[in-house]
Amino acid sequence: MTIEAGPHEAVPYAEPKRPLPRLSRAAFGRAGRAALLATGRGPVPDAIEPIVQAHRVHHPQADLALLGRAYRLAETSHRGQMRKSGEPFITHPLAVTMILAQLGAGTTTLVASLLHDTVEDTEVTLAQVGADFGPEVAYLVDGVTKLEKVDFGAAAEAETFRKMLVATGDDVRVMVIKLADRLHNMRTIRHMKPASRIRIAKVTRDVLIPLAERLGIQVVKAELEDIVFATLHPEEYARTGTLLADHESRPDALLEPFAQALARQLAETGVQASVTVRPRHHVSAHRVLLKRTSAAGADGRPQGLLPADLGRLLVVVEENADCYAVLGELHTCWTPLPGEFKDFIAAPRFNLYQSLHTAVSLPGGEVVEVLVRTRQMHRVAEFGVVALGDPHQNEAPQPAGPAAEESELDRTDPARPGWLSRLLDWQQETPDPDAFWSALTADLSDDREITAVTESGETLQLPAGASCVDAAYLLGEDTGHRCIGARVNGRLTALSTPLRDGDVLAVLTEAGDASGPAAEWLEHTRTPAARLAIERWLAGHPAGSPAAGGPSARTGRSPGNPAPLAPPPSGRRSSPVAVAGRPGASVRLARCCTPVPPDRVTGFAIRGGAVAVHRTDCPAGEQMRAAGRTGLDLAWIPDAEPASGYRVTLHAEALNHPRLLADLTAVISAEGVDIVSAEVGPPQELRVRHSYTVELPTAGALPAVMRAMLRVSGVYDVYRPGGGNPDDPGRTGVRPSWGIHGRSAALTQGSSSADAARGPQG
Repeated sequence: MTIEAGPHEAVPYAEPKRPLPRLSRAAFGRAGRAALLATGRGPVPDAIEPIVQAHRVHHPQADLALLGRAYRLAETSHRGQMRKSGEPFITHPLAVTMILAQLGAGTTTLVASLLHDTVEDTEVTLAQVGADFGPEVAYLVDGVTKLEKVDFGAAAEAETFRKMLVATGDDVRVMVIKLADRLHNMRTIRHMKPASRIRIAKVTRDVLIPLAERLGIQVVKAELEDIVFATLHPEEYARTGTLLADHESRPDALLEPFAQALARQLAETGVQASVTVRPRHHVSAHRVLLKRTSAAGADGRPQGLLPADLGRLLVVVEENADCYAVLGELHTCWTPLPGEFKDFIAAPRFNLYQSLHTAVSLPGGEVVEVLVRTRQMHRVAEFGVVALGDPHQNEAPQPAGPAAEESELDRTDPARPGWLSRLLDWQQETPDPDAFWSALTADLSDDREITAVTESGETLQLPAGASCVDAAYLLGEDTGHRCIGARVNGRLTALSTPLRDGDVLAVLTEAGDASGPAAEWLEHTRTPAARLAIERWLAGHPAGSPAAGGPSARTGRSPGNPAPLAPPPSGRRSSPVAVAGRPGASVRLARCCTPVPPDRVTGFAIRGGAVAVHRTDCPAGEQMRAAGRTGLDLAWIPDAEPASGYRVTLHAEALNHPRLLADLTAVISAEGVDIVSAEVGPPQELRVRHSYTVELPTAGALPAVMRAMLRVSGVYDVYRPGGGNPDDPGRTGVRPSWGIHGRSAALTQGSSSADAARGPQG
């Protein structure tokens, strides 16, 4: 498998007024070959001359003598070693250094790149590198040096990546050098054995490409993606390549004319801009092709690639304000597509990326995507963290005061708390190499992130698909363990609810000692940190222990409240209802009306021979009767309880006030009852309705829960929802027994639900 290379173009970013060039994978390839060919010309200065020329574009005052010394040491130490391609080994560090020079890396990074294999493959020691080139170079070389298989066996690869990631936490240049190293190795992967090619390509796909995305180095990521695509899926790669070649062989009748029209429009309005067409690389085009073929067109058949699918327009301007001026011209002169506009300037992505994204419809109906950014944004979009310069470069002292504080909070710092800090946190808790590798690939499997904000104003960076459980553990392990619920955008929601970008979140916790998570939380975790914390807690609290497994353990109770009701005996029957004429029939308590003894109930036969148990006033049961279904006679079996308890829905009518939700959930938890779901209706004239679905360990727990809820300040009625007309006075006024249509002889017939639930006063 060969990756074609094209002409190398200089990258004149040092002078912002020059036209914007495009640094492509082809430019990388040619420059890399130049570095390899230069090694046969004899003198050392000639051997590194291509690197020096590329380096001077970004760093005119670079210390070339230091590069020369590094090259001499690398060439001498690697002399006699050969690569699998048959080339001298020194060609590899030269090619890696050339890649970094084109990216704009600093002199220290290039020196470390020239020496990055010396400690691993030669007699040169790390102490010698540190003595000759300083501790900074030695740290970078050590960071990318692989661990010996003799010492770590099969775990060597996983532990090597762990070592590099930890080093990257202190100096991101470690991972930049590793990415350049892998890029050159992938360019020459055709010389490896087939099995090795597949293994290396999969590791590159699962780990290195996501890391390149997170560091924002788009040019490296795109080339790695194409080489992995060609290695693992050669037929699809060839088919996509044929489509791209066929498109390039024909005149561009869509994108180029549109680019010229947009450039003229911007020139007329006085906006200085460079408008170019950015063709898609193989993987990007293949993704669009899959999207097209999976959707039927107007004729009902799968669609093929359209001319507008093979490229996007890139508009590069000088100032941030010009970006929005270009956007205004685009949306004024062409029709924008609703939902396609994204502002990554005001809200940069986690990998430093900033641009305006939009899509417009042309007169012929074609849809064209347009990216708008400044020159500096373009450099960061292409080169990521490398465009920010060496993080440890000596600079003038930073000013103190607000300016320093603003710099400290800069969102473009790749080492700020985010994906890297989360990764470094959980890797410490994963000593097992296999578990670490699985967690690493899972954490890197999705390159999208979302931003949620707590109600107190704290910003949370989470991977896409993260749930409220993940957010709780991101706020701290103790917070996660004590979490009992969440409020998203002002509404109570389940802990399993996935969060979306921009959600406002509040994690509800119980006071006192942490009760701990439930095992089912693992089904909703997206982040390794949350999963590891839950698994660690569950391992320390085996099933059956007081703090694990039951509803009381997850919800706990506040100090001073009565102890939870004792669970029913283990020998209780699993079926609490007897069906007349059907001994031993399986019964299911309906979730629509949540019957509980001593409710009047009826049954209906359902599929599988089971019987659904409904309250006699359940609307669903009335509909089944109206449809001709015959009800069955049922009777509650004394002292029999279902294995999972009774699920009941309760409504609480209250005067709205702060902490009402927290107070109600606290008293319910104090009764040893598990809250399955909760909903808060919109306030109406200072009144509000809270609805809770709870699981009762026994039927006798229901009156106690209702009384506890009624004792909360502001609550004036607690009842179970019934059937019939919602405006029936029996629902909210004086009602028999449990507050709905005569339920329990335990409460006084004809009393209101409020009075009955309050019990004796005194």
